[in-house]
Amino acid sequence: MLRRKARRAQGDVLDDPLDAAQERRVRAVLALGGVPQADLPDGVQQVRLRLLERAARGDEAPRDVSAWAAVVASNLAMDWHRAKRRQERVGERLASLRQLEHPSGEDTSVLSLAVAQGLDELPDAQRQVLVLRFYADLPVRGIAEELGIPEGTVKSRLHTAVRALRARLHEDEVV
Repeated sequence: MLRRKARRAQGDVLDDPLDAAQERRVRAVLALGGVPQADLPDGVQQVRLRLLERAARGDEAPRDVSAWAAVVASNLAMDWHRAKRRQERVGERLASLRQLEHPSGEDTSVLSLAVAQGLDELPDAQRQVLVLRFYADLPVRGIAEELGIPEGTVKSRLHTAVRALRARLHEDEVV
């Protein structure tokens, strides 16, 4: 079926590998799996993408596309929950760090405020690795594992974030 649709396609545009009933089933499996309503369209797109990738590789089409799509949707729901748990663990670690006592003093307060403002200006990905490395004291390997990204990406984001934060602190004449 997928090969037939791929052959019928003209140019770069492929027919939708999921019909309306299959899409409804995928949405239902994702929703029953606990995926929020806002993330359902992304989940459906992931199932479509995997079907198209199968066809592009020349793999045999699944005997029952609807059942195969439901299994993929179920796996995506589990992946969503794993990612959510991973983010919650990171949040718990950061919350526990906030409870630690910090030295007081005017110089420390000014520096803390400047660092907080500098962190707010960083892109989310850079701020995340910077906080995990220097506030949560996680090693680069641990950050990469927690976020599911390569160590080189963590190092690159850290380098860029530190450089931007340092420039900000010098600009504000805090350091």
